[in-house]
Amino acid sequence: MCYYNGVRVTRVEFLRLKQLEKTLSDLSLLDNPLHVGFDYAPHPVLKRTEGKDDFEITEMEWGFLPAPNKWPFVHTREDAFKMRHGHKDANGKFNPPITTLNAVSEELLQTGKMYRDAALHRRCLVLSSGFFEWRHVNRLNKRTGAPLKTAEKYPYHITLKDREYFYMAGIWTPWTDEATGEYVETFAIVTTAANNIMEQIHNSKKRMPTILTEDLAYEWLFGDLTEERITQIARTQYPTEQMQAYSIAKNFREEPDPTKPFVYSELPELVAA
Repeated sequence: MCYYNGVRVTRVEFLRLKQLEKTLSDLSLLDNPLHVGFDYAPHPVLKRTEGKDDFEITEMEWGFLPAPNKWPFVHTREDAFKMRHGHKDANGKFNPPITTLNAVSEELLQTGKMYRDAALHRRCLVLSSGFFEWRHVNRLNKRTGAPLKTAEKYPYHITLKDREYFYMAGIWTPWTDEATGEYVETFAIVTTAANNIMEQIHNSKKRMPTILTEDLAYEWLFGDLTEERITQIARTQYPTEQMQAYSIAKNFREEPDPTKPFVYSELPELVAA
């Protein structure tokens, strides 16, 4: 899944995205090479202006919070914390966390799913300059030659060739804390089955974010789409040959530049399609 994303966009690129000149009072939201999903923090998202073929770049909280009348019934920030981090119920039983950073494309429109209404009516574009995933490699037992049960994880940074930024399909929803009245807009990144390069990197779950071409991004944001077309776009696989990936340091989250390449001598190379 996609839980780590980067956004580093220059002023010129921001103006291209917005298609108009404006005062860049808060460029900081577009200059962060590493957004960690599990921080549940604000992230730049392209949101359609209601009733117009126009958009705004706004900040939304990464981590979809469903309407209070939808499972898992998140009414307050306390409920949200319990959902995201897990909690013990009144009987002492631990309820594991529910992660809503990603929305599985194949299940978006299933009846009863928390994402259905957003997929139908509140689609957005998540801005990215590159994302991060882990590759699992099972080393061999030196004595027996058999693969060890516990895989070693190697992080990768994945970008598009000749593209400084790109769009991921997203869905968003408004949410209000019933106790305090706090209002936020939250989102999830749509994911699809991994293509050739991502199948090798994200080889544990074999998923990848749904990356859209500019034409598909426009259709996703502004199109009056049927359920069939929503599903088609949501399940798009970006071409392997237009993507590139390289390994980075295992402590990349603590590095000044988390995207800096790091070579592991023991790591097998990715196989070209």
